[in-house]
Amino acid sequence: MNKVSIAIDKLVNYARKNLELAEENEICARNAVLDVLGQPEYAFTGAECDDAAPDGPLAELFAACEEAGIFTPDEREEYGDKVMGALTLPPKAVRERFAAELEVSSKAATDWFYTYCVKNDYVKKSKLDKNPRFEEGGLVVTINKAKPEFRDPKKAASGNSVKGGYPKCAICRENEGCPVRNKRTLRTVDLTLDGEKWFWQYSPYGYFHQHGIAVNCTHTPMHVNKSTFIKLTDFVDKFPHYFIGCNAPLPRIGGSVLAHDHFQGGGEILPMHRAAAYKTLKLDGFDGIAEVLDWPGTVIRVVSKDRAALADVCESIRAKWVAYKDEALGIIPEDEQGVHNAVSPTVVKTERGYEMGIILRSNITSEQYPDGVFHAHPEFHSIKKESIGLIEAQGLFILPGRLEGELSQVAKIIEEGKELPEEFSQFSLVYTEAKELYAGSPAEGAWAAIQRELGSICHRILQNTAVFKDKGLTIKFLEELGFKTV
Repeated sequence: MNKVSIAIDKLVNYARKNLELAEENEICARNAVLDVLGQPEYAFTGAECDDAAPDGPLAELFAACEEAGIFTPDEREEYGDKVMGALTLPPKAVRERFAAELEVSSKAATDWFYTYCVKNDYVKKSKLDKNPRFEEGGLVVTINKAKPEFRDPKKAASGNSVKGGYPKCAICRENEGCPVRNKRTLRTVDLTLDGEKWFWQYSPYGYFHQHGIAVNCTHTPMHVNKSTFIKLTDFVDKFPHYFIGCNAPLPRIGGSVLAHDHFQGGGEILPMHRAAAYKTLKLDGFDGIAEVLDWPGTVIRVVSKDRAALADVCESIRAKWVAYKDEALGIIPEDEQGVHNAVSPTVVKTERGYEMGIILRSNITSEQYPDGVFHAHPEFHSIKKESIGLIEAQGLFILPGRLEGELSQVAKIIEEGKELPEEFSQFSLVYTEAKELYAGSPAEGAWAAIQRELGSICHRILQNTAVFKDKGLTIKFLEELGFKTV
């Protein structure tokens, strides 16, 4: 029997069971798949599929098509996107389904939408589940094998623009169903934030549970102002089971797309959200508090049930920081290279009200630190040279996939009691410190020592990003705004 026919029928049957493909649309969808594959010889087989994830039926289709010479292994990603795009509900149907789930609850809606995006293969969950992940020293560390290392901050300034100008960048809504970068399976749902039209989508290579992005429908540059704080609280009012935050709108410390206003969030409480208060302060007339966090970065958490008052206080903190200058500390708000001070806000909704973390950031450089004074310092670049953005600043570190193999070799060298070879010299710090940790508890194994060392390095990187190394200076910063220690 024709293997291609069997694989097609299984995949269409998968769509009937998992992608809400209506019986009335089945023939049309099958013909669309045949068209994608160049109209190969086909006869209906009635083959069914009991898989609940797309990996199995897609793998069978790939194998059958490659054997038949329809496409080559290096074309799998493109053809997978084409085929699944033909089987995915159109945007209007997805939004109507999401709206119906919202009538039940916001969590029911996001759970349905996320699951759908996994089942239509836009979210690459099977790949993400293979990423090593562990907790160490109060931080979460992941090794991202699903995406290439991103070390060039200049790309952020261009906003990952698409050659030709359509879509204008990698996160514009015009990417929905677009063949550019294989977005045929991308689906989005509507949001209204502070009266503006935005949309929500999930990240295909998310870093945490239900990682998604809220994006302005208008292609406008990243920025943070009072409206940003209002938009963030609007979002958690709609989805109180999610956190939402915004990267600082500056190269080197911001996200990979600075040309288009967007937020990141999802269904996981990150370590910074759980951080205790080092010091609590009050402001006359403000029904809430400010907390200087016991955290390696410089973070102020503003807590209140009054969202309007919260936005006012957060804006006063932002405005003070963007103009803040202390040359002795290397903090210069603006020079001939441009603006250097910015904040990265992030909010969760709890029984205390809105908890808005405001991370003070600076992207100033110097002769000693050309990649950033408040960036990961050079001794840590073998582990992390990429931008320390919103997610890392909240204690979830995404390390490059190359480290799994490289550091496994370092662990083996430690266990064998050998000296570090020249080709691994970039890991001399890791080797020296992990070797000492291993000597203290050899029964745990060298890889456990490597993990402890990675947690320690990530903690030190966050300390590098702190604009105030002394928490007393953060307290003083708030006191200058009228806050008083409780």
